[in-house]
Amino acid sequence: MSVVSVLSGPDDRARCAWVGSDAEYQRYHDEEWGTPLHDDRALFEKMALEGFQAGLSWITILRKRPRFREVFAGFNPAQVAEFTEDDVARLMTDAGIIRNRAKIEATISNAALVMQMAEGELDALMWSFAPPASDIRPAELGDVPAVTAESTALSKALRKRGFRFVGPTTMYALMQSTGMVDDHVEGCWRVA
Repeated sequence: MSVVSVLSGPDDRARCAWVGSDAEYQRYHDEEWGTPLHDDRALFEKMALEGFQAGLSWITILRKRPRFREVFAGFNPAQVAEFTEDDVARLMTDAGIIRNRAKIEATISNAALVMQMAEGELDALMWSFAPPASDIRPAELGDVPAVTAESTALSKALRKRGFRFVGPTTMYALMQSTGMVDDHVEGCWRVA
């Protein structure tokens, strides 16, 4: 029995099947996922949100993203790095986000680490682990890995600097979402 890897949406566009029929997921797939992203603040946001996603579905995070942005100061690392225990307590009572103390504290700690880096350094560091572009693309969803040598190396490099919630699987998801890898499957309209 084969797994469906591409589904047509209400607009008759064929998309990677993981999108399903959710309109927000379709928008995210069409406009963001796999699109190269270069910007320390934006990459910090992706790192934080991917960390919050660990153990949950991405659609849960995507639906909560506006509130995350609101309560985490637009993921401005300079502002988040200044959060105090009072902010942690405030965030722990906010039902609009994922209320996980370890993930909240890691986001604040990670922001402080970003602030220790030169402007553009986070972008350069993360993208230095992007594999070379390839003409080979996943033929079906089962061909898409969860972890790669590059995501493992990125995870190790970030952990060595003190970053948390940056495991190899989380970093591969970040690599996909920021366009460091392009895992749109054959038949998806996003395939160039």
